[in-house]
Amino acid sequence: MTELIVATKNAGKVKEIREILSAAEVEVKCLEDLPDTYALIEDGRTFEENAAKKAIPVSRVYPRVWTAGEDSGLEVDALDGAPGIFSKRYSGADATDQKNNEKLLAALRGLPPQQRTARYRCCVVLARAGRAVKVCEGVLEGVIAVSPQGNGGFGYDPIFSLPEYGKTIAQLSSAEKNAVSHRGRAFEKVRDFLQGSGGRQEIRGKE
Repeated sequence: MTELIVATKNAGKVKEIREILSAAEVEVKCLEDLPDTYALIEDGRTFEENAAKKAIPVSRVYPRVWTAGEDSGLEVDALDGAPGIFSKRYSGADATDQKNNEKLLAALRGLPPQQRTARYRCCVVLARAGRAVKVCEGVLEGVIAVSPQGNGGFGYDPIFSLPEYGKTIAQLSSAEKNAVSHRGRAFEKVRDFLQGSGGRQEIRGKE
């Protein structure tokens, strides 16, 4: 079985990643499972840079184990791609999911559906022994709803609507969400890489 350290303490992300990789021969650990304490600084300008800043320092401590750094967020077309890499702290230093959602809905108030297009983007950097080896990305297109709906998921899920489902992500089951989500798509590529010959390669690539 392949061991994978995911460089995060975000319980929601860890739960989803474990569910996505549950059928694979991959044992997922997170920073909460490790004895060391990490102060990972996310000051990159892109999702990939931030993901690398998480993965690479941890991989130096555990050089024989694959480490994944993941960064993701919401890009709203009407806001020129914001909140983007600042999605988690969109509403300020004391940001919460509810505050972030409220700020975003206020910023889009009055806009028709065709002007509320957005996407979730996820970038995963796989690192080993202190260097990035593979980059995997996943994207999910949608529309920002006019009000929160559903109690599942986390982050912007209650206001991120999928027109083909007629629901927000927060109204989907975990299995439905993982099958289509940006994180699900990115970690499917991670799974394929780790289980295939790529897991033994030392060539950095991007999908």
